[in-house]
Amino acid sequence: MNILVTGANGQLGTHLRLLVERADVLHRYLFTDIDQLDITNVEAVRAYVRNNNIEAVLNCAAYTNVDKAEVEPDKATLVNDTAVGNLAEAMNEVGGGLIHVSTDYVFGGDEYNTPCAENLPVNPTGMYGRTKAMGEIAAQKCRNIIVRTAWLYSEYGKNFLLTMLNLTATHKELKVVFDQVGTPTYAGDLAKALLVMVEKHDLWQRQGVYHYSNEGVCSWFDFAKAIASAAGNEQCRIEPCRSSEFPSPVHRPHYSVLDKTKIKQTFGVEVPYWHDSMLRCIYNIKYRQ
Repeated sequence: MNILVTGANGQLGTHLRLLVERADVLHRYLFTDIDQLDITNVEAVRAYVRNNNIEAVLNCAAYTNVDKAEVEPDKATLVNDTAVGNLAEAMNEVGGGLIHVSTDYVFGGDEYNTPCAENLPVNPTGMYGRTKAMGEIAAQKCRNIIVRTAWLYSEYGKNFLLTMLNLTATHKELKVVFDQVGTPTYAGDLAKALLVMVEKHDLWQRQGVYHYSNEGVCSWFDFAKAIASAAGNEQCRIEPCRSSEFPSPVHRPHYSVLDKTKIKQTFGVEVPYWHDSMLRCIYNIKYRQ
């Protein structure tokens, strides 16, 4: 297949590109970001699909600024909903399919205290989560697989791990919330899982919603402490605090652990423990870049 990968310069897209460059892959991957293809323009998407004989799309593009989405709802909607509909419409026209990456934010996060399965009702509490939930509906205009993930980080872009590496190296004290619990997910692991799904299986015989994050559970406080320890920045004192000490326009999920049973059973993907993947990412930052 000829597979279009959108959002190629983001955390996930970058890892996918690096994996494809190193792997012996069956399919042809075409990596684009907004400079090469504006997916909010349906005619541009249709033309790209026609001109490159695209048979599937792996959509890694997203508007991900949770707070800013509250004051830029139109921009968030355009990228997280309208653009997904454009991709699905173009795929439907050629009989192709869409693999769409979504988020734990489609759940409210306060209703549950056990890992969230794919069939639970969505209940987003902010504009980011609402637009991503709308995007999931838009993806269903064609053959589709939706993969929800959470707490994504990597060596690239802007993310919690890179922020904590900087802050714990430059500050004597920090406060980090302990009442939001989830699972940090290394973008390199998610990229590997997606490549296994695409390369080794007949995707469209396995349509549906799947969850992928790393294994285990922690709070943002626990994650920050682990990052500081792994980086040798333990001189920075990290104190736990409640979310109420950091007022936000968005109510963030207090519990957003995802159940990965379905994706492991259906596609046979391996899911590493979050702490092991964090160590690997920090090692890459220190020694491989």
